[in-house]
Amino acid sequence: MEKWNRGLGHLFMTIFLHNYSAFMVIPAITDVTMSALCPGRDECSIAIYLTGFQQAIIGLGTLVMTPFVGKLSDKYGRKALLTIPLTFTGIPLGILAYSRTKSFFYLYYVFKTLIAMVCEGSVHCLAFAYLADNVPEGRRASAFGILSGISSCGFVCGTLSTRFLSTSSTFQVAALVSIAAVVYMRVFLPDTIIDDNLSVPILSKVKLGVSESDQGSSKKGRFLKSLPSPNGMVALLKTSPTLLQAGIVAFFSNLAEVGLHASMMYFLKAEFHYNKDQFADLMVISGIAGTISQLLLMPILAPLLGEERLLSIGLLFSTSHMFLYGVAWSFWVPYAAAMFSIISVFAQPCMRSIVSKQVGSREQGKAQGCISGICSLANVVSPLAFSPLTALFLSDNAPFDFPGFSIMCTGFSSMIAFIQSMMISAVPPIASHRISNCNHMEP
Repeated sequence: MEKWNRGLGHLFMTIFLHNYSAFMVIPAITDVTMSALCPGRDECSIAIYLTGFQQAIIGLGTLVMTPFVGKLSDKYGRKALLTIPLTFTGIPLGILAYSRTKSFFYLYYVFKTLIAMVCEGSVHCLAFAYLADNVPEGRRASAFGILSGISSCGFVCGTLSTRFLSTSSTFQVAALVSIAAVVYMRVFLPDTIIDDNLSVPILSKVKLGVSESDQGSSKKGRFLKSLPSPNGMVALLKTSPTLLQAGIVAFFSNLAEVGLHASMMYFLKAEFHYNKDQFADLMVISGIAGTISQLLLMPILAPLLGEERLLSIGLLFSTSHMFLYGVAWSFWVPYAAAMFSIISVFAQPCMRSIVSKQVGSREQGKAQGCISGICSLANVVSPLAFSPLTALFLSDNAPFDFPGFSIMCTGFSSMIAFIQSMMISAVPPIASHRISNCNHMEP
């Protein structure tokens, strides 16, 4: 037990470093994008459309890859699969650390899109699965909340650092911290391998007595069979009504969150002339509120109220703060709306905890990957729906004067998730045995 307590501590440190490097560039990326594409302007439709297109392409990639990575981790261990996204996500940061001219921005854009198609969301998906491997069911909601709190802490420290760094230094520090996250994880994090019969690593040598061509053909066949299909994901969701309801909540809540973050910065820049420092201030307020809540309040409230009720409460506050952003009438209103994060952050860890209790120990990666895949589908749909709305209502050709209309629409999406969450009843955990015999999901 002491070994795994140390393991969880090392996991938390890895996630902190990863989030620190990933989030510290977010306040600066809007200014970098605008400077590269529309220098000297506060409104730029091409930047909005390029960001939306990138999110849609990334969502298509992660829709397939995140369930696949989660499933592989059930067999080969979480550490081996964590190495891949942690290593590659630092490459786009290194490009902008070197230069932020228009040509280097497009180079970053291409690398970011291609790498994120494979790696986006994988780190947190595998972290949730690692946590589920080593935490009893009764303490899992609190543990998931602590993991989310550590993520928020990395978010706060990253965005706070941005407040005191120049744009070039921001990307340089982010790239270095990204490298530190990989090194720390490889050195300190103990592995978990769920399949006790596993006898070969991911990259194995050719077996004796088998020709290289036959070996390659066999590996190719196993690889193709191991790729998750939509039918397999649907079959897994159908094994439990609670899993299906959690999948619906995941889709609509992520649809709203992605739409909000894709629209909010361009909305605030166009309406209130926000810059990098103000974006950082806003994110720090939201992050501090979420960190305190997840680390201190959630471990107390989760056992008292239950994950299902806490999920609904979180989504209710999430919906409210989106509506408040949408009708913002002054520069200080978004700061007030950011305080809603103290409650809205409960939604994600509660949903993940509910999912973890509906599958067996050998299916944690597959289940968490399935939910991440659903979130990725929302990542595809959201920019297609909200980016054109944002560009339209921030332009001079808006059909009516409502600059925050697209953000208001994200609030309605979050409301659908809230209504669905109210229908999730407390179901006894069934993670003690295997519930899924889905041949579609098996290699």
